[in-house]
Amino acid sequence: MTVKSIRRLAVSGTLAFGVLTGGGLAAKAQDEALVSFSVMKPEIAVKLAQAAMESCRGKGAQVAVAVVDRFGNLQMMLRDRFAGAHTPETARRKAWTAVSFRNDTLALSEVAKPGAEAYGANFITEALMLGGGVPVEAAGSIVGGVGVSGAPGGDMDDACARAGIEAVAADLAF
Repeated sequence: MTVKSIRRLAVSGTLAFGVLTGGGLAAKAQDEALVSFSVMKPEIAVKLAQAAMESCRGKGAQVAVAVVDRFGNLQMMLRDRFAGAHTPETARRKAWTAVSFRNDTLALSEVAKPGAEAYGANFITEALMLGGGVPVEAAGSIVGGVGVSGAPGGDMDDACARAGIEAVAADLAF
Protein backbone atom coordinates (compact mmCIF):
# COMPACT_ATOMS: atom_id res chain seq x y z
CA MET A 1 0.00 0.00 0.00
CA THR A 2 1.39 3.41 -0.95
CA VAL A 3 1.39 6.56 1.16
CA LYS A 4 -1.19 8.05 -1.23
CA SER A 5 -3.48 5.03 -0.71
CA ILE A 6 -3.14 5.27 3.06
CA ARG A 7 -4.03 8.98 2.97
CA ARG A 8 -7.06 8.29 0.77
CA LEU A 9 -8.19 5.54 3.13
CA ALA A 10 -7.70 7.78 6.17
CA VAL A 11 -9.69 10.61 4.58
CA SER A 12 -12.53 8.35 3.47
CA GLY A 13 -12.59 6.65 6.89
CA THR A 14 -12.77 10.03 8.62
CA LEU A 15 -15.60 11.13 6.31
CA ALA A 16 -17.49 7.88 6.89
CA PHE A 17 -17.05 8.25 10.65
CA GLY A 18 -18.33 11.82 10.47
CA VAL A 19 -21.40 10.77 8.48
CA LEU A 20 -22.15 7.83 10.78
CA THR A 21 -21.76 9.84 14.00
CA GLY A 22 -23.53 12.93 12.87
CA GLY A 23 -20.38 14.96 12.18
CA GLY A 24 -20.44 17.32 15.15
CA LEU A 25 -20.74 14.58 17.76
CA ALA A 26 -17.12 13.52 17.32
CA ALA A 27 -15.93 17.11 17.71
CA LYS A 28 -18.15 17.58 20.77
CA ALA A 29 -16.80 14.41 22.41
CA GLN A 30 -13.26 15.68 21.86
CA ASP A 31 -14.12 19.05 23.40
CA GLU A 32 -15.54 17.35 26.49
CA ALA A 33 -12.42 15.27 26.92
CA LEU A 34 -10.07 18.27 27.02
CA VAL A 35 -9.65 21.16 29.42
CA SER A 36 -8.44 24.64 28.57
CA PHE A 37 -7.12 27.17 31.04
CA SER A 38 -5.28 30.46 31.22
CA VAL A 39 -2.36 31.54 33.37
CA MET A 40 -0.63 34.87 33.78
CA LYS A 41 2.48 35.59 31.76
CA PRO A 42 5.60 35.98 33.91
CA GLU A 43 5.76 39.68 33.02
CA ILE A 44 2.29 40.20 34.52
CA ALA A 45 3.23 38.26 37.67
CA VAL A 46 6.28 40.52 38.09
CA LYS A 47 4.19 43.67 37.58
CA LEU A 48 1.60 42.45 40.10
CA ALA A 49 4.26 41.65 42.72
CA GLN A 50 6.00 44.99 42.29
CA ALA A 51 2.73 46.93 42.60
CA ALA A 52 1.75 45.01 45.75
CA MET A 53 5.16 45.66 47.32
CA GLU A 54 5.00 49.37 46.40
CA SER A 55 1.55 49.61 47.97
CA CYS A 56 2.88 48.23 51.26
CA ARG A 57 5.98 50.43 51.10
CA GLY A 58 3.66 53.43 50.78
CA LYS A 59 2.08 52.35 54.06
CA GLY A 60 5.46 51.93 55.75
CA ALA A 61 5.56 48.12 55.59
CA GLN A 62 8.35 45.89 54.31
CA VAL A 63 6.85 42.71 52.82
CA ALA A 64 7.39 39.70 50.65
CA VAL A 65 5.04 39.07 47.74
CA ALA A 66 4.46 35.71 46.07
CA VAL A 67 2.54 35.15 42.86
CA VAL A 68 1.44 31.62 41.98
CA ASP A 69 -0.24 30.19 38.92
CA ARG A 70 -3.76 28.73 39.05
CA PHE A 71 -2.32 25.42 40.30
CA GLY A 72 -0.38 27.00 43.17
CA ASN A 73 3.05 26.79 41.54
CA LEU A 74 5.30 29.73 42.32
CA GLN A 75 5.71 32.19 39.44
CA MET A 76 7.29 35.15 41.21
CA MET A 77 8.76 35.94 44.62
CA LEU A 78 9.76 39.44 45.66
CA ARG A 79 11.08 40.30 49.13
CA ASP A 80 11.70 43.84 50.29
CA ARG A 81 15.09 44.46 51.86
CA PHE A 82 13.89 44.58 55.49
CA ALA A 83 11.07 42.03 55.32
CA GLY A 84 11.42 39.24 57.86
CA ALA A 85 13.02 35.93 56.99
CA HIS A 86 9.67 34.15 57.38
CA THR A 87 7.80 36.37 54.92
CA PRO A 88 8.64 34.70 51.57
CA GLU A 89 7.34 31.29 52.65
CA THR A 90 4.33 32.83 54.40
CA ALA A 91 3.45 34.83 51.28
CA ARG A 92 3.76 31.74 49.08
CA ARG A 93 1.50 29.71 51.34
CA LYS A 94 -1.11 32.49 51.43
CA ALA A 95 -1.15 32.64 47.63
CA TRP A 96 -1.35 28.82 47.44
CA THR A 97 -4.24 28.79 49.89
CA ALA A 98 -6.13 31.46 47.94
CA VAL A 99 -6.03 29.46 44.68
CA SER A 100 -6.54 26.12 46.36
CA PHE A 101 -9.64 27.25 48.28
CA ARG A 102 -10.73 29.70 45.55
CA ASN A 103 -11.20 32.45 48.11
CA ASP A 104 -9.19 35.18 49.80
CA THR A 105 -7.41 34.17 52.97
CA LEU A 106 -8.80 37.09 54.99
CA ALA A 107 -12.30 35.63 54.53
CA LEU A 108 -10.97 32.11 55.12
CA SER A 109 -9.35 33.20 58.38
CA GLU A 110 -12.81 34.07 59.71
CA VAL A 111 -14.46 30.75 58.82
CA ALA A 112 -11.45 28.71 60.00
CA LYS A 113 -11.32 30.03 63.57
CA PRO A 114 -11.41 27.50 66.43
CA GLY A 115 -14.95 26.17 66.77
CA ALA A 116 -15.98 27.35 63.29
CA GLU A 117 -17.26 24.98 60.63
CA ALA A 118 -14.06 25.11 58.53
CA TYR A 119 -11.60 24.96 61.45
CA GLY A 120 -10.23 21.65 60.17
CA ALA A 121 -8.86 23.41 57.07
CA ASN A 122 -6.07 24.73 59.30
CA PHE A 123 -4.62 21.23 59.37
CA ILE A 124 -4.27 20.84 55.60
CA THR A 125 -0.61 20.81 54.63
CA GLU A 126 0.43 24.13 53.06
CA ALA A 127 -2.86 25.89 53.93
CA LEU A 128 -2.37 29.18 55.77
CA MET A 129 -5.51 30.93 56.93
CA LEU A 130 -4.04 34.39 57.50
CA GLY A 131 -5.13 37.51 55.59
CA GLY A 132 -3.04 38.49 52.59
CA GLY A 133 -3.75 35.82 49.97
CA VAL A 134 -6.09 36.71 47.11
CA PRO A 135 -7.04 34.76 43.98
CA VAL A 136 -6.42 36.55 40.68
CA GLU A 137 -9.31 36.25 38.22
CA ALA A 138 -9.73 37.02 34.54
CA ALA A 139 -12.93 36.47 32.56
CA GLY A 140 -14.51 34.65 35.51
CA SER A 141 -11.68 32.14 35.94
CA ILE A 142 -8.87 31.99 38.46
CA VAL A 143 -5.58 32.55 36.64
CA GLY A 144 -3.33 32.75 39.69
CA GLY A 145 -3.01 34.04 43.20
CA VAL A 146 -1.02 36.60 45.15
CA GLY A 147 0.16 36.41 48.73
CA VAL A 148 1.61 39.25 50.80
CA SER A 149 3.33 38.83 54.17
CA GLY A 150 5.07 41.23 56.51
CA ALA A 151 2.67 44.12 57.01
CA PRO A 152 1.41 44.67 60.56
CA GLY A 153 -1.75 42.60 60.10
CA GLY A 154 -3.62 40.53 57.58
CA ASP A 155 -5.86 43.46 56.65
CA MET A 156 -2.90 45.45 55.29
CA ASP A 157 -1.40 42.39 53.58
CA ASP A 158 -4.79 41.87 51.90
CA ALA A 159 -5.04 45.53 50.83
CA CYS A 160 -1.55 45.42 49.29
CA ALA A 161 -2.38 42.17 47.43
CA ARG A 162 -5.52 43.79 46.02
CA ALA A 163 -3.53 46.87 44.97
CA GLY A 164 -1.23 44.56 43.02
CA ILE A 165 -4.18 42.92 41.30
CA GLU A 166 -5.67 46.33 40.48
CA ALA A 167 -2.38 47.32 38.84
CA VAL A 168 -2.68 44.45 36.33
CA ALA A 169 -6.47 44.42 35.92
CA ALA A 170 -6.30 46.05 32.48
CA ASP A 171 -3.68 43.51 31.38
CA LEU A 172 -5.92 40.64 32.45
CA ALA A 173 -9.11 41.95 30.82
CA PHE A 174 -10.06 40.08 27.67
